[in-house]
Amino acid sequence: MELTAFLTIIAILVVLLACGLWIGPALFITSWLAFSIFADLPVDKILGVVVWNNANSGSLMALPLFIMMGELLTRTRVSDNMFNGLAPWVARLPGGLLHVNVIACALFAAITGSVNATTATVGKITIPEFRRRGYDESLSIGSLTSSGTLGILIPPSVPMLIYGVAANVSIGKLFLAGIVPGLILMLCFCCYIGVMAGRSAARGGHVRDERRYTLAEKLRGLLGILPVVALIACVLGGIYAGWATPTEAAAIGVFGAVLLGLCTGCLTFRLFWECVMGAVRTNCMVMLILIGASFFSVTLGFLGLPKWISASIVSLGAGKYAVIALIIVVYLILGCLIDGYSMIVMTVPMFLPLVKEYGMDPLWYGIFVVLLVQVANITPPIGFNLFLVTGMAERSIGFISRSVLPFIAIMVVFALLITVFPEIVLFVPNAASGR
Repeated sequence: MELTAFLTIIAILVVLLACGLWIGPALFITSWLAFSIFADLPVDKILGVVVWNNANSGSLMALPLFIMMGELLTRTRVSDNMFNGLAPWVARLPGGLLHVNVIACALFAAITGSVNATTATVGKITIPEFRRRGYDESLSIGSLTSSGTLGILIPPSVPMLIYGVAANVSIGKLFLAGIVPGLILMLCFCCYIGVMAGRSAARGGHVRDERRYTLAEKLRGLLGILPVVALIACVLGGIYAGWATPTEAAAIGVFGAVLLGLCTGCLTFRLFWECVMGAVRTNCMVMLILIGASFFSVTLGFLGLPKWISASIVSLGAGKYAVIALIIVVYLILGCLIDGYSMIVMTVPMFLPLVKEYGMDPLWYGIFVVLLVQVANITPPIGFNLFLVTGMAERSIGFISRSVLPFIAIMVVFALLITVFPEIVLFVPNAASGR
């Protein structure tokens, strides 16, 4: 019966998505039909409980606040100040100002937790600047498109929030676990840029800014980065020190973003209202997906499919790394078809029991999943960041896709690295909890 139910659910979901239905309603309809066909239960009452539990979740209160913080920061002069502040420090490195793409995205990610906000905010400054200075466009656009995804690996992160709720894992520990992997991946991107810039130098290409900055200019540049660092310290420091819950820290972040907007003189009432409406639209979209996925997860649980999937794979004698390879392949395929939020909420109910069966930590798996969702954001043909940068850079989707392929390879290799060495992910949260 389980095999029939599984194939039926997959078939219904594929048909609905192929017809262009949004992922949230598609999950609702699939779950309702599965309940009606394979279980004699009061579906309407179960759905009511699912909707109420999600809408009344204290953990999810942080979601609209972090989204609002991102909306506010994308409309202030924070990105301009970050570029001007970072430029003097990286200009003489191999690859020059291309490192600003990576470092600025990492810093901005730490205060917005959003891929689109990070990429759009940094890209609107760096794309025209790099063109004016004659940098290699494939490398500049590829580094921007890929580094923008650091917004969901470096905390705070909306996908981490969603995974924490879906998998019942501590959101604070997830944020702690994302710090080291995020910084290492940032360094990997910078190293790749440096290597490619060295090759370009051998061919006479443009690899660094010829301007020499004085120490005074470098120190003044730090003042432009200071507000970002201060906001990061307030938001994340409060969580890590135990002074604030993620929801309270998100509220502090919104307050700090409002102050930054007022201090830079660019936050008007009209702009503030646009930020509110943008946050409402994004939050409604995410909540629709999340509630639909929760209903989908409950359906799978009632039908016993997660246990059946785990038992079936274990019975085949597959090893841990074979299972990880299978999960990576599934995510790479899904990344070509659906968005990252949907990937998390659809796959966690099926794969998390399997991961636990093989003795892997759900906390580690959360970072592993977020890393794969990063890849999904730049996976051709429908990776969200590809379309975002296509519009900003006015280049074809094919050109953008080719420019990100080396960075996709780096992310996949890094996913395998944290599988072999899970301490990369678990060291900080374990140390914080005294383990």
